[in-house]
Amino acid sequence: MAEQVTALVGGNQIIIETGKLANQADGSVTVRLGETIVLVAAVAASKAKAGQEFFPLTVDYRERAAAAGKFPGGYFKREGRPTEKEILTSRLTDRPIRPLFPKGWFNEVQVQSMVLSADGENDSDILTILGASAALSVSDIPWEGPLGAVRIGRLNGEFVANPTHSQTRESDLDLIYVGNATDVVMFEGAAKEISEADFAAALKFGHESCQPLIQAQKDLAARAGKKKRDITVSVVPDDILAEAKKLAGERLIPALLTHKKLEREAAVKTVTDEIGAKLVEKFGVEKVPETVLKEAFYYIQKETLRGLIMNENKRLDGRGFDDVRPIVCEAGLLPRAHGSALFSRGETQAIALVTLGTTEDAQEFDSYTGGDTQKKFILHYSFPNYSVGETGRISGPGRREIGHGALAERSIEPMLPLDTYPYAVRVTSEIMESNGSSSMASVCAGTLALLDAGVPLTRPVAGISIGICTKHDDKDNISAYKLLTDILGWEDGFCDMDCKIAGTEKGITGFQLDLKLRGLSIAILTEALEKARVARLAILKIMALTLAAPRPELSKYAPRIVQVKINPEKIGALIGPGGKNIKRLVEESGCEINIDDDGTVNIYSVSAEGMKIARDAIEGMTAEAEIGKIYRGKVVTIKEFGAFVEFLPGRDGLVHISELANFRVKQTEDIVKMGDEIWVKCLGVDEKGRVRLSRKAAMEEREKEMSAKT
Repeated sequence: MAEQVTALVGGNQIIIETGKLANQADGSVTVRLGETIVLVAAVAASKAKAGQEFFPLTVDYRERAAAAGKFPGGYFKREGRPTEKEILTSRLTDRPIRPLFPKGWFNEVQVQSMVLSADGENDSDILTILGASAALSVSDIPWEGPLGAVRIGRLNGEFVANPTHSQTRESDLDLIYVGNATDVVMFEGAAKEISEADFAAALKFGHESCQPLIQAQKDLAARAGKKKRDITVSVVPDDILAEAKKLAGERLIPALLTHKKLEREAAVKTVTDEIGAKLVEKFGVEKVPETVLKEAFYYIQKETLRGLIMNENKRLDGRGFDDVRPIVCEAGLLPRAHGSALFSRGETQAIALVTLGTTEDAQEFDSYTGGDTQKKFILHYSFPNYSVGETGRISGPGRREIGHGALAERSIEPMLPLDTYPYAVRVTSEIMESNGSSSMASVCAGTLALLDAGVPLTRPVAGISIGICTKHDDKDNISAYKLLTDILGWEDGFCDMDCKIAGTEKGITGFQLDLKLRGLSIAILTEALEKARVARLAILKIMALTLAAPRPELSKYAPRIVQVKINPEKIGALIGPGGKNIKRLVEESGCEINIDDDGTVNIYSVSAEGMKIARDAIEGMTAEAEIGKIYRGKVVTIKEFGAFVEFLPGRDGLVHISELANFRVKQTEDIVKMGDEIWVKCLGVDEKGRVRLSRKAAMEEREKEMSAKT
């Protein structure tokens, strides 16, 4: 039997329904806002796979063209591999729900979401997060929800909950907020240099907006939810863990405090291998398989690392809690790229390359749920195996790489004047070395590379990641914590937070929060925002020593651009019948030429000569005839009553037979023939745009000029 609940958020109804569709799933719901409807179904395996040593959660979000009443683009008229939007929405849904599953429970869980209806104004990503929370809440799958999710915009200084696509385009904030009844669980988005105080206020507004959604899910679960299943969690036997701790003693501490990452890993491996051999010797390989050893060592390393931070105020590389690792920057190091930069922060290193292209190089894509269908700015992030000294499968970009690239892209994009800048811009960030927050290194390297390319950024952008290590009381409330600026990979893995904040000297432009906790207070996050601001300003100062402003000249390998404004009514003449004129011009000049509806003509060329040919021809083809001006023209048509002369490219006028000479002409061919080049003077233009020319008047005027010179 179907059950339905309604929550009012920002003046709009969100309807959650269960029991109508996908009833063989462990939990399924539809979530509706306006005419956008998303189905989310959750299923958990009845038991874990043998030897499973991690929690296998898969979140998959898909859009259907039929939901928007469209055909899929491309040759094959059905949906294929996930788009970037689908991958990012899958990650957006995965990150807040993952920490709320029981620790040590390794049954496979799949959460699948599909857009059933798309109205083009209300995005489906927020509904997918809500749907995942609601589906898990009504299911028998163990999960510590529910969660509320809302998009926050700001219009004319006022926060708006779940703005439409039209409103988001006018907003200076795009915040996706996910929270529980008391705390923040996840956030992500971009802003146009919002202050830390205003950002904290947006978080508070988002938290308040989530509460009706959380209550609605509780009501739905009370009416239609299943009893949670009994589960078995994987834990290391007490006797084995106790013996492992005894054998480890204090030996892990100097290994963990080895400053270099690879040396630290080697030192820790030496200790754990030795302890593992002794555990197997004592308890036997059947009781201590590889999975048990990994869990035991993970627990001991985590406990030791957190103890160093919380009890001894020590970080693994010897830094203070607020210190940023040493930074080295270099710009213009690659001669053929249009812009390039290297940014190193400790053992994290990114090299960024900029490519400038024409507007034809902008990325086009289908958008079934609304929003933009073109991107003029693209940032791609690559994370090869060698960057962490490992081997592995070599393939296309994974979900993590796509997510990190999107974060860096939206952090820089607010500072690009894309509405007026005539180029399409691509940044590729290649991670050379990684030990914590390579996405924020990509922001810094990308910014320097854009400045090196001469791209007119409003202000430089930098980013940093803030972590946290916590202690909890008997009721699982945070009793103590330490915030960590510029976290290492091991601090990310064994501690509780990765809060990435990017921005300029004036404010925040990009952000992303991931927690291993069930939630964190806005008060603590406000402290983290301030630490990120201080670190960001310090990084920007270092970057400015390398390159503080866009270079005045483009790379000699970048396409030059000239903009010519023409009368929009002349666009047809410039293009010519079947594109004849523009095709000929492109062929002759070697330029790429793009024409906007408002009469803006963009000419792209790496050749100064080709640029001049194209510009002169366009100006000539679209120029207006000037009465009294003398032109050098070509005879293109012979008639009994005179000759038509092309005096401007693609533009001709009539020289009446009476205007061919200063004497009576019997036949036109007596004076001019097809293809002759002659001087003509413009006598006038009638109301229909027809031009009257005179060879006689031109000759008389030129004779006067010659006489005056002699």
